[in-house]
Amino acid sequence: QVQLVESGGGLVQAGGSLRLSCATSGSTDSANLMGWYRQAPGKAREFVAFISRGGTTNYTGSVKGRFTISGDFAKNTVALQMNNLNPEDTALYYCNAIYATKNYWGQGTQVTVSS
Repeated sequence: QVQLVESGGGLVQAGGSLRLSCATSGSTDSANLMGWYRQAPGKAREFVAFISRGGTTNYTGSVKGRFTISGDFAKNTVALQMNNLNPEDTALYYCNAIYATKNYWGQGTQVTVSS
């Protein structure tokens, strides 16, 4: 069973930076796609960014130019560098990995941005 563990969340002031990391275990295969989602209180979970094994990246519009996703598919790890954070970025951030047709999620790491 594949497990994902996120780290790096915390409390930061507006304009600050955080780096989220996600480590996977339980599979010798490489993921095809890894990414990040987030869920703010009272809102649905939303896509933030993904990176494919081929290096293709995609971001939701509100984070473009501020967030950078990177991945190591040999180790099945993914990171999200978040710069110029604002209070609207406050959410529980989830790591996601897709292996073949199976989709796995981490437990989430909280990011809180104070104004």
